[in-house]
Amino acid sequence: MIPYISTFVYFIAAIVIVLIGLMIFEWLTAQYKDWNEVKQGNQAVALSIAGKIIGICIILAFAIYHSVAVWETLIWGAYGVVLQMIAYLLFEGATRKFSVEEQLKQNNLAVGIISFGVSVGLAFVIGASIT
Repeated sequence: MIPYISTFVYFIAAIVIVLIGLMIFEWLTAQYKDWNEVKQGNQAVALSIAGKIIGICIILAFAIYHSVAVWETLIWGAYGVVLQMIAYLLFEGATRKFSVEEQLKQNNLAVGIISFGVSVGLAFVIGASIT
């Protein structure tokens, strides 16, 4: 019975970390509200959000695999969210010819795809570094 309870605890912890991460990312975007854009059919923003969710979950998967206690997973998860935010800000800073946030708001799918890739790709790097 313990493995079932443990799985449920990790499941709840993952949901909490993903929701907190999404709230922080929502707070970071000043030009629009993520869920309002999704409701209006903005596919670029949806891709960006999906990348963040998958990215956080990848980091959590590595954290669960390498942790011996739930609290370690929570710490790694929080750290992963911070690193994902740094990655997003670096991505925004690296695109000097345009604003990622503005392009996502304008439903630029190319930028949404790259944003997705940055989140997922760096999640594997972050996750693999968890020891």
